[in-house]
Amino acid sequence: MYSPHVRREATSLIDSGVSYTEVGRRMGINRSTLQSWMRDRSLVDKYLGTDLCPRCEPIPGTPKPLDAYSYLLGLYFGDGSLTPAGDPAKRVWRLRVMCSDTWPGLIELCAGAMAAIRPDHKVSRVPSTGCTEVHSNWKHWPCLFPQHGPGRKHDRTIALEPWQQVIVEEHPKNFVRGLIHSDGSRVLNRVKRKHPDGCERYYEYPRYHFTNVSTDVIGLCTEALDQLDIPWKVHTSKGKGTHQDKHVVSISRKEAVARMDSFVGPKY
Repeated sequence: MYSPHVRREATSLIDSGVSYTEVGRRMGINRSTLQSWMRDRSLVDKYLGTDLCPRCEPIPGTPKPLDAYSYLLGLYFGDGSLTPAGDPAKRVWRLRVMCSDTWPGLIELCAGAMAAIRPDHKVSRVPSTGCTEVHSNWKHWPCLFPQHGPGRKHDRTIALEPWQQVIVEEHPKNFVRGLIHSDGSRVLNRVKRKHPDGCERYYEYPRYHFTNVSTDVIGLCTEALDQLDIPWKVHTSKGKGTHQDKHVVSISRKEAVARMDSFVGPKY
């Protein structure tokens, strides 16, 4: 299957007077295929509305809308994956994001982000034990999520492409929101403090946690938080000795939690 821009380029060359034989030689396209495109111009843009990939255009573009993509990228780094859809020979990929049934609102947000990026593709919801898989099939999902690769994310390097970096820097709130919605939480922390009168009292305050086994993904999260001027720290656990967990980011200052509440908020 030829992409729309290849079809357009081939027919434009023929329109300009280049022979079928020469166009076929330059572009590696069978003469009969070129002739069928010239006889029926609807075949040239047949997949324009359904299969056009912004990254595969002669001048690569970015997926739109940018805010939806930044949010979906955060979800992908947390609970997302790409797998072949059906026969691998057809090279159709399934973008899958696993969403807990505890948060039905997030299932709709995830489906909405996928639909916004590919409005002419179906977004499906498949129930499973305790969760729902939100997925959409498309040949070009790997173009939009080049971090895809064999094995688990934490076993390979995860880094943003330059064009992704630009999007995340333009829409860091959406990116952080996607990360928190996938592998984060807003919790109520309860601590016991001893007063001067000798009495011990409990205090409660909200905080955000983001947990991911990939230190690269943790780094992407903290970079976005730094850009937003939201202070964070590596989570410290207490028990049999105090230790830090480099896979958990904690946001606990009152003003920082308030900032997070303004664009992330608790799951629902």
